[in-house]
Amino acid sequence: MRHRRFIVFTGVLMAVLAFAGSAAVAGTAGSGSEHSGRYEYYLALGDSLAAGWQPNPVTGVGHITSQGYTNDLAAQLRSRDRDLKYTDLGCPGETTTTMLKGGCPFPEKYRSQIAAATAFLKAHRGARVLVTIDIGANNIDGCLNGSGIDLHCVAAGFKAIRADLPKILAQLRAAGGRRTSVYGMTYYDPFLAVWLFGSAYHPLARQSVKLAGQFSGILDTIYRGFHVPVADVSGRFRTDHFTPLVQLTPKERVPLNVARICQWTWMCAPAPVGPNIHANAAGYRQIACAFAEVIFEARSAARPAAAAAARP
Repeated sequence: MRHRRFIVFTGVLMAVLAFAGSAAVAGTAGSGSEHSGRYEYYLALGDSLAAGWQPNPVTGVGHITSQGYTNDLAAQLRSRDRDLKYTDLGCPGETTTTMLKGGCPFPEKYRSQIAAATAFLKAHRGARVLVTIDIGANNIDGCLNGSGIDLHCVAAGFKAIRADLPKILAQLRAAGGRRTSVYGMTYYDPFLAVWLFGSAYHPLARQSVKLAGQFSGILDTIYRGFHVPVADVSGRFRTDHFTPLVQLTPKERVPLNVARICQWTWMCAPAPVGPNIHANAAGYRQIACAFAEVIFEARSAARPAAAAAARP
């Protein structure tokens, strides 16, 4: 996601209430029985969330950190797979189009993220590889601002996602071996923070949530079309929960979804750190938990199938 813009609709980004339920299906590149063992490699793909982008706590200048959800997820995986090797290819500012064709705004060693990802998978075709991906938010970054929502901009972003994401997943499937598992995610809605500007902005916050739901639906449909389990971070962030009202400060009660944005991102932080669309350390831990649940759920479900297949 692009660095430090306030009323920037980075799509709908992030989140999680820690290990609440989310559906899972078999991994992209093979049957469940192929994924019953331990992972040897974890390959993280995506935008600034995958890269762990956060503002400097003093100056507010954004930078890649080791506090992203992929770092947290790698730590959780290593609690079970101690020898896991972790590679993060996430690029801040990446769109579905730049992931395919190159040109991510943040300098990277690779020409394109998908080229680097497929090269990695081809080099490890016989290994058990976990792949996570978050992508698409930057396609609609900038379509919302304080004066309203540019629906033509949103429509163009959605069109690009529908065209590009299937190509990305198809290339990952072709490059990965039978033991490669791919997991995707939806996003949270940082634009909900406009609720704090007053009642005049409440309709705009509600409209952004409707678009967030459309965005999540597009991602979910594409991922599941490729049998990719989805971590429902939008749902875990309670994106569409304007009730109940909760205490944000001693003097202020806000909808639950607004509170989650303030608690787990930098959107409500004072300048110069905020407002910033990215997750804070607590928010990144929540995203990691969302992924961990669907991953461990899929692995648990695969063990009985693997045992049954091994019986004479």
